[in-house]
Amino acid sequence: MIDLITLMVDQVQGLLRPATLVFLRVSAAMALLPGFGERSIPARIRLAMALAFTAVVLPAVADRHQGDTLLLPAAAEVTAGLLIGLSLRLMILALQTTAAIAAQSASLSQMFASAGAEPQPALGILFTLAATALALQAGLHVKLAALFILSHDLLPPGRFVQAADVRDWGIDQIAGGMALAFSLALPFVLAALLWNIALGAVNRAMPQLMVAFIGAPALSLGSLILSAILAPLMLAVWLGAFDAKLAAPFGSG
Repeated sequence: MIDLITLMVDQVQGLLRPATLVFLRVSAAMALLPGFGERSIPARIRLAMALAFTAVVLPAVADRHQGDTLLLPAAAEVTAGLLIGLSLRLMILALQTTAAIAAQSASLSQMFASAGAEPQPALGILFTLAATALALQAGLHVKLAALFILSHDLLPPGRFVQAADVRDWGIDQIAGGMALAFSLALPFVLAALLWNIALGAVNRAMPQLMVAFIGAPALSLGSLILSAILAPLMLAVWLGAFDAKLAAPFGSG
């Protein structure tokens, strides 16, 4: 009995260091992940989810965390987790940028702008909640567990990422996010541009008509209708880009 207890204690001690390092990577990413790292989620719930992901990931990567020191490997794991979480959070920021551009073009930027944890237009809240729910329904928790496991090949334990690589990666991520945001918001920008050109032509033809009192409400109503029509397609395109980011968070390289 004593031998069995001694063996169990040795096994627990052998897993303590890998479990700590895996938890640091997972918890750092959990602070930024879409759906799991939102401000509205209590800290205790996020801690429980981080422990759950650690329990799933640890058996697959425990042998990768071997060594005696803890301080520097812990800092490297936190850095790796933050990079993983940031790569996915940028996808949510791209969607919020899309909503901001669309709302500004449609004169909807001030509607319910203070609602939610972060001030943003009503379209931003709608798109963010819908995209988060869609990602969770598509199995985000399973994909994240696989990402945490495979991230040990992309970001080996105990090794810091070079600052130049982080800089180049950050520039590429921001450029890609802005390109996605402008692509998704392009229908709203074109519709607003054409509508304003038409209002300008009407104003030149009939100067006595107050086109602003007619054009502004019509633009807002048309934008709401356009949002209802295009939202499913926009979210489908975003989900495809999000899945591609989950498959290759740091690029094809």
